[in-house]
Order: sequence, then C-alpha cells, then structure tokens
Amino acid sequence: MPENPLLELRRAGQSVWLDSIDRTLLSSGKLAQLVARGEVQGVTSNPTIFQKAIETCAEYDATIRALSQSGRDTIAIYDEIAAQDIREAADILRPVYEAAQGGDGYVSIEVSPTLAHDVDGTVAEAQRLFASVDRPNVMIKVPGTAAGVEALTQLIAAGVNVNSTLLFSPQNYEQVARAYVAGLERLAARGMALERVASVASFFVSRVDTAVDRLLEGLLREAREPTRQAQLRSLLGQAAIANAKVAYQRFKRIFSEPRFLALKEAGARVQRPLWASTSTKNPAYRDVMYVEELIGPDTVNTMPPATLEAFRDHGRVRLSLEENVERAYQVFEQLSALNIDMERVYAELQAAGIQAFADSFAGLLACIRDRQAAVAPRA
Repeated sequence: MPENPLLELRRAGQSVWLDSIDRTLLSSGKLAQLVARGEVQGVTSNPTIFQKAIETCAEYDATIRALSQSGRDTIAIYDEIAAQDIREAADILRPVYEAAQGGDGYVSIEVSPTLAHDVDGTVAEAQRLFASVDRPNVMIKVPGTAAGVEALTQLIAAGVNVNSTLLFSPQNYEQVARAYVAGLERLAARGMALERVASVASFFVSRVDTAVDRLLEGLLREAREPTRQAQLRSLLGQAAIANAKVAYQRFKRIFSEPRFLALKEAGARVQRPLWASTSTKNPAYRDVMYVEELIGPDTVNTMPPATLEAFRDHGRVRLSLEENVERAYQVFEQLSALNIDMERVYAELQAAGIQAFADSFAGLLACIRDRQAAVAPRA
C-alpha cells in the first residue's frame, strides 16, 4: 500500500498537531486512534474551537448541569470544561510526550483574549491555567502582541510551556523567538532544568493570502495594461507561503547563534515554528497547499480535521520549506513596489485575530448560559 503522507511528514522532521478538540473526539476514541497510528503528535485549541464544541456536542450538558447546580458561574463552568478536555487530551498524548522526552505530545489552551495587551494579567492567567490543568505536556497560548512577547519571557523563566500565537510577520516572529531565548537564560540563571520547558511559535499562514489577494484583486480591477495584469495575477496565492519561508530562515539563524547554542548545550530545545491557519480559504487553490509547501525539519503543522483527512488522502511530501527561498524575498519586493504595505497587513491581521477570539469567547460564554437554561431541572 502507498505510504501514509501523514507518517511521511514525521520522517521529514515535521510534527502534525490537530487543530480541534471536543468531548466526542475524546470519548469516541478517535483522538486516541490518530495518536496510536502515529498520525497526530499534538492538539491545539482556541476560544473559537471551544465555542463550536459546546454548541454542537451534547456530551457537555451533564457537566454544565452539575457545575451549575453546584453554584459555579458561567466563566467557572467554562474553566472546568476546558480543563477537563485539555487534561484528557494531554493524557492521550502522554505516550508521545514520554517517547519524545518532552519534545512533542503537547496540548495547547489559550489565555483569555481580553488579556492580549496586559502583561501582568497574561502571566497570572497563564500560570493559573498551567497549574489548573496540571499536566507536563500542556502549552499555554499567549498572543504575540507586545504584551504577549514580554509575558512569554516571564513565563518561560517560570518554567511554563508556551505556544506564542497569532504571529503574522517575520519581525514579530523574531521578537518571539528572542523572547523565548531570554526566558531560557533567566531559567538557566535560576539553576532550573532547561529540557523541561518547551515552546512553539504559531505563525498564521492562509490568512495572509486572504488579505493580500484582496488587495491584489483590487489593483487588478483597475489595471488596464496586460503586463501589469499578468504581474498582479502572478502574485495571487504567493504571499503566505513566502512569508512563512522568510520566517523559517530567521528561525534557522536565531537558533544557530552562539547565544542559543550555549543554552542548547545545557539541554534547551529550539522553539519550533508552528504553521497555523493551514486550511485553504480560496477554493481555487489546492486544499493541502499550506501543508505541502511548508515541510521542513523542526516544524509543526496544526491542521483542522478536514485538512488532516485531505492530506492523508492525497498529500505529497517533499522538503519544500527551503525551496525557492530567493523567490520568497522577491515576492515581498514586488508587493512593496505595488505599494502594498505588509506591515499594515500584519498589524490588521493580528488585531482582527484577537478580536475574533474575543468575539468567540463572548459567544462561548453566551452558549454556556443558553445550555445552563436548557439543561436546568424543571420545577
């Protein structure tokens, strides 16, 4: 039989994490099967994923009823539901974590998006979540805002595993990577074991194409010269992959510098780039393009279920991440020449991502309130 492309990714040095969690996935044994087959080595969650889970999965009703009857408020109910799910997923992934000696097998849970610009609040909430879940293979997701970057250093120094999320620009990625190294240095100064802390940097992919393609299509509508039209069309669907390739070059440079290598000698791990938002939003593009074009060592790709199934079915594996790197830089030169301001694109995407998660968190709490009313005992 043909090799399973998901297993081929592992041999190429890339881990597959599932960008989904709900009670049915856990109780049905499906996640355990994916892990046992070697297809999945981690799980990511966010407020949007939990909102969808609680809206669509009746298995939460008994927990909501019991917690509500015990006097818990809505936020406390969400806290307990999320902690239960994350613990169970972490336990399923524990064999992966043990086999990798802490190098893989993580489950991520996000701090409240309302704390995106609050350093102290983020640090306190991340430490609370880390202690509440109480599993060594949990990562706390912290957005890559200015406050989140500062919080990352403090959390790594405290021995908390961190998934730095909502990264769009290579410059922001570099800030996060250097904040991680600074945290390791503080951890080492405390005499703590560096191999016991891990981190990933979640670099969002497809949303960059969605934003840049919209700008290019606007220019196309105004273009009259065939040469200009051809140039604009040639850039459609190019920015996101080029962006990730540029970030990966920064990853290679930062984690080969003497500053990090001294920490590596003491047991430190690299902070792996994690490719997020890897489902294809434009139906004109290949449905697994954000997996196939970003394969390389020391990386993670977190895939929603549909993308994972599609890649298992027809994904093609090659070491693509360092192909045509010069072309990646040229893409941004061409976008700049068209007066497309990528720094503005990145800032707007991060702000929109934070707002979307905040909206989902509010919707999640509203959903729990609705479920509380629906499952309350009748008088």
